[in-house]
Amino acid sequence: MPNTRTRHAEEEPATDPGGLRAAVRGLLEGLGEDPEREGLRATPRRVAESLRYLTGGYGVDLEKLMNGAIFEDPVDEMVVVKDIEMYSLCEHHMLPFFGKCHIGYLPRGKVVGLSKLPRIVDAFAHRLQVQERLTNQIAHAVMKAVKPLGVGVVIEASHLCMKMRGVAKQNSFAVTSCMLGGFKKDNRTRAEFLSFIR
Repeated sequence: MPNTRTRHAEEEPATDPGGLRAAVRGLLEGLGEDPEREGLRATPRRVAESLRYLTGGYGVDLEKLMNGAIFEDPVDEMVVVKDIEMYSLCEHHMLPFFGKCHIGYLPRGKVVGLSKLPRIVDAFAHRLQVQERLTNQIAHAVMKAVKPLGVGVVIEASHLCMKMRGVAKQNSFAVTSCMLGGFKKDNRTRAEFLSFIR
């Protein structure tokens, strides 16, 4: 018969930074479960590791992220990266919301490496969030880093807090936008961006 205490010790290291594993054990007990049963022994560790990954955006330094990725270039046409897959945790229920983010900007003598835009999305999405704030944070981060003539960000997302509980509307999704600079002031610029992401 295997030594379950030894196996449990291997699965649950002695250190518990932030007390996440202990909190998950308390949650399981509060739900009427037994954290010591076979299927749940490693759950506190797994959940703690998942939460640290899903909220890893708090530790991202945006200046370091963008370091070396801004390039001088006379390009003056709109740059759009669409359908950036994103997921986050709703700060109200800690349930996932997920979907796509679209980013456009009007260069003003500088462009950013295209792979950095999805990284900016992840830096803010990997936090406890609301979609409205997430959209604004991404737009303002691009504006600050690239200093373009304007930025547009649109996020389309499904929220499990609406699908699994509450109103339980399975086909609902939310659309949020943030338009800065020329995207806010010029209807034609905004319309061009929106036509690109349809």
